[in-house]
Amino acid sequence: MKYRSPERPPLQSRRLLDQIRERVRYMHYSLRTEESYVYWARRFIKFHGLRHPRDLGQAEVERFLAYLATQKNVAPSTHRQALSGLLFLYRQVLDIELPWMSEIGRPRVRDRIPVVLSRMEVARLLQEMGTSDRLIGQVLYGMGLRLMECLRLRIKDVDFDRKIVIVREGKGSKDRVVMLPAALMQPLREQIAHSRALWAEDRAAGRAGVWLPDALAQKYPRAPASWAWHWVFPAPHVSTDPRSGICRRHHRFEQTVGRAISRAVARAGLEKKVTAHTLRHSFATHLLDSGVDIRRVQELLGHTDVSTTMIYTHVLSSSAAGTASPIDALPCVPILPPETDEVREPRLHYGSRTDYRLLSAALIPAAPLSTATALTGAAVPL
Repeated sequence: MKYRSPERPPLQSRRLLDQIRERVRYMHYSLRTEESYVYWARRFIKFHGLRHPRDLGQAEVERFLAYLATQKNVAPSTHRQALSGLLFLYRQVLDIELPWMSEIGRPRVRDRIPVVLSRMEVARLLQEMGTSDRLIGQVLYGMGLRLMECLRLRIKDVDFDRKIVIVREGKGSKDRVVMLPAALMQPLREQIAHSRALWAEDRAAGRAGVWLPDALAQKYPRAPASWAWHWVFPAPHVSTDPRSGICRRHHRFEQTVGRAISRAVARAGLEKKVTAHTLRHSFATHLLDSGVDIRRVQELLGHTDVSTTMIYTHVLSSSAAGTASPIDALPCVPILPPETDEVREPRLHYGSRTDYRLLSAALIPAAPLSTATALTGAAVPL
């Protein structure tokens, strides 16, 4: 067992799960990553009878991953997530680098064709969404945002004069600029007016300001309570921050929006599996269908590699749906009515002892006795 030289400050927590949280926060990972790594570490320890991971090795890790794949039938993405959590536990928390860590194979990610709605289906879906959720759906489809990118929009990120919206801290901690559709300018102004009313209510009640990333709250103490940093889509009620324990107003809860989309899908009668991300898929596909350059679509979506954007070319109406099938070019042959004096052909059953002479008599027209005798008397290979 080879221990790496310490490259990070020593951990202050004593419990293992608290050490995972401490290291994740030191490396500035997201809250969801923290919850995921803690979950898989706890499940790994319980699987091996509460033994400490330091006493476990390659065989125990592979047995746990095999259990997930064979008995729990988890998806490849879940399998990879569990492996990433265990590698983080050993390398970053326990500070152990073992040779077998690089030998454990990761399951191959399956290439899935995204679910895309037609323009009429998008209109029906948005029409069935409630008033408070419809604007979020319109932003997802009109700007191609991910759900959390939409919910985390701040007042300062919406520029009505330049007709753009700045997406901060997107996937991979990247910023990008997207268009502000003209159809959404007035609804967004009304939503911002509603958000300002909640902001004024919080200021009057003396509540803490909104959450700020990194150490901006220490660098700018007045920023959390300022109007510019307030949410575009604030939650209707205050809640407790899971990390700091401060009671403040957060943005809309993502699961609430997801359930609203599921109800709208049922009311609209859509027979596809639709989520909030489906609107982003539809945004990209409809842009490419309209002739927008794929590099431009890549920038709007925030993809690092254009190959990620290329997957939307498989569902364009000009690709598979626009290709004529050879069955459409078959000539139309009229179907003639059956003749009344047609002799029905008897059916043969494999393994039955059908008299071949009776079959020949049924298929061959009546003939003189001498000819029929000559035919039936000949040796026939069966």
